[in-house]
Amino acid sequence: MSDRIGNQIGVPAVADALGKIFVAAGHELHLVGGSVRDAVMRRDSQDLDFATSAHPDQTLDVLSTHASTTWTTGADFGTIGAMFRGQRVEVTTFRADTYDRVSRNPIVRYGDNLVDDLRRRDFTVNAMAVSLPDHQFSDPFDGIADLAQQTIRTPSSPEESFADDPLRMLRAARFTAQLGFQVAPDVKKAMTDMAADLDRISAERVRDEFVKLMRGTDPVFGLRLLVDTGLAEQFLPELPALKMAIDEHAQHKDVYEHTLTVVRNAMSLETDGPDAVLRIAALLHDIGKPATKGQGPQGRVTFHHHEVVGARMAKKRLKALRFPKDDTARIVHLIALHLRFYGYGRGEWTDSAVRRYVSDAGEELPRLHLLVRSDCTTRNKRKAARLAADYDALEARIERIAEEEDLARVRPDLNGNDIMELLRIPAGPLVGKAWKHLKEKRLELGPLSREDAETELLEWARENGIEVPQDD
Repeated sequence: MSDRIGNQIGVPAVADALGKIFVAAGHELHLVGGSVRDAVMRRDSQDLDFATSAHPDQTLDVLSTHASTTWTTGADFGTIGAMFRGQRVEVTTFRADTYDRVSRNPIVRYGDNLVDDLRRRDFTVNAMAVSLPDHQFSDPFDGIADLAQQTIRTPSSPEESFADDPLRMLRAARFTAQLGFQVAPDVKKAMTDMAADLDRISAERVRDEFVKLMRGTDPVFGLRLLVDTGLAEQFLPELPALKMAIDEHAQHKDVYEHTLTVVRNAMSLETDGPDAVLRIAALLHDIGKPATKGQGPQGRVTFHHHEVVGARMAKKRLKALRFPKDDTARIVHLIALHLRFYGYGRGEWTDSAVRRYVSDAGEELPRLHLLVRSDCTTRNKRKAARLAADYDALEARIERIAEEEDLARVRPDLNGNDIMELLRIPAGPLVGKAWKHLKEKRLELGPLSREDAETELLEWARENGIEVPQDD
């Protein structure tokens, strides 16, 4: 059975070549983990992971002789990396670690057999191996059956596995997003019971798993699992908070379900692969609603300025999760602007308003287009068609004005040097104020001639008590 399965798995030639080298040196080598899972599922795998009976110094000796480059950044955990025949590989000594159950750091202990190494892995679908180069298939925890049933289980009990490393609970949710699998009932129960243990994990590690989940084939599967088990409450409480009670008159839609629909809508509009910034902006775009919920005339539910409140909340949460500053700024910017379009109506915006929309969006304009379109989840086909037509019209106006003006780089018609020369002032804050005024005029009126721009500048100077030089 193991021979038949092993020979059916598409093992890369480079893996067999590496196996021959290790066997010749007197060591075992096995393709393991996600590499085997992806091979069984006929999925492409970028990196190749190997387990070996060789200790790290022995592994380094073997790789140094045959690889073009080696690195030892993971040597303390038994891992040696290399570029072997143009392929990035990582080879790890059999492990039989224990955990202190306080941090997630293992007490590294090398093992002496493959089964113990596979037992310490996160899920059964990642606890399969193929020996090299003879292709003996090892599956001591029935991972191939779980692949067939599309189920996430743990090799040991889920309580033991998650106590060793609580990050595995997030990984379970991430795999549901990437693979579309369901977690086994006992795994889901353990995730629910042990959700608070996630506090042991650093914000950076939580962030990385969350981003991988959001880049998955269908992150909504993973997001629902995070909310249902209480894990989201530990690091992203704004998401379960969207499950607001709908008022008795059903004056507002289910914000939680609406949000998940917006995420899927945004995904459907992507053209260059998963866009984590767009997807996270879609996920967080309405998180300001619970804090701004109010009641207007005739009992109508309102969420005044929820985009402003939501942008502030998102910035705080992303900072806590240690998101890169640039990504945080992009996501927050999109949230703050996502309602601006709804003032457009049937084209009542002036060209000035269109310029401001483009200028305020800046480099995020393409993503803003996608987010705004994704935010339309109404089941009223007539209303949906009208909103789509309105945004089509706005994009057409942006394109038309862009052909006439350089909207991508809206700048004043006079630069800083021009301002200093005309007003005869040195560099300083006053120049910046004048520049900003001219930019506002540029947005309002479009391109100005040199003469009109100078007139605007001099008029602004007089109104602000700045002595205007007289011609000699």
